[in-house]
Amino acid sequence: MIKLKIKSGDIVRVIAGDHKGAEGKVLRVYREKNKAIVEGVNMVSKHTKPSAKNPQGGIVKKEASIQISNIALIDPKTKETTRVGVRVEGDKKVRFSKKSNQVL
Repeated sequence: MIKLKIKSGDIVRVIAGDHKGAEGKVLRVYREKNKAIVEGVNMVSKHTKPSAKNPQGGIVKKEASIQISNIALIDPKTKETTRVGVRVEGDKKVRFSKKSNQVL
């Protein structure tokens, strides 16, 4: 399995594809598929049958996954996209922004 530099809860910007420029919070990361679900990005219409949970049924808008390579982490300090590095501080591994050198 591949080690990814984006985790759920990170704020990211889409850098390629139909939703380029959109920003959102990562809701879920699928490491085995190399994809992530970003809040408010790549919305798709899903047709649902009536059920006990949703007695009306109908069309529901929900987020679809997006390729990890198409999103970049936003640096909290500079509000720009940045690459992520990993370093050891004390006895812990920490992620840091390559632009501002700040721990994420």
